[in-house]
Amino acid sequence: MRIIIAGGHGKIALRLAERLKSGAVGVVRNPAHVADVEATGAEAVVCDLEQATVEEVTEILRGADAVVFAAGAGPGSGAARKDTVDRGASVLLAEAAERAGAGRFIQVSSMGAGKPPRPGGDDVWAAYIAAKTAAEDDLRARDLAWTILRPGRLTDEPGTGLVRLAPEVPPGSVPREDVAAVIVALLEAPGTARRTLELVSGDTPIISLVGRE
Repeated sequence: MRIIIAGGHGKIALRLAERLKSGAVGVVRNPAHVADVEATGAEAVVCDLEQATVEEVTEILRGADAVVFAAGAGPGSGAARKDTVDRGASVLLAEAAERAGAGRFIQVSSMGAGKPPRPGGDDVWAAYIAAKTAAEDDLRARDLAWTILRPGRLTDEPGTGLVRLAPEVPPGSVPREDVAAVIVALLEAPGTARRTLELVSGDTPIISLVGRE
């Protein structure tokens, strides 16, 4: 399979590319990140999703079997970039995926999306959740075999292969390595299409859990 990963230099994306190896294409904004993507065994393509046209992104996606949106504005970015990346880039990628005929689309979102942020909270976090929610809403309206994955608090601890994955789970954390493993399993599980799933660490092996989904 040819899998296009937006946000290809992110911590989840690099772990995902390592698992997919030659089947993966990491889309990166910064040319300096190409070598890191290629070190995983994946191909790298330079494209700034905040500046690109839908036509340019469609050409990158042609021939893809699936697309993964794993991009994010990242820590330290302000509310404006939460909108242009976490919402705008996702919408652009989904539109391009439709045009290119890449029917399978996995969107890495966040627990908390789909609900109003708590009053009196951090404005940037509120903008992030609003952007993720808007991106999810846009994706659900599209003619794609989408799956929305909402991980809990992300950590860099070693993956355990044991998770809780369901439409709603209690708040918790999850290693990025396990998030990448779940994405691989979702790509191979067409029965999870058009579902929104929350993810935290748990006690169920990933393969058996996704198989039941």
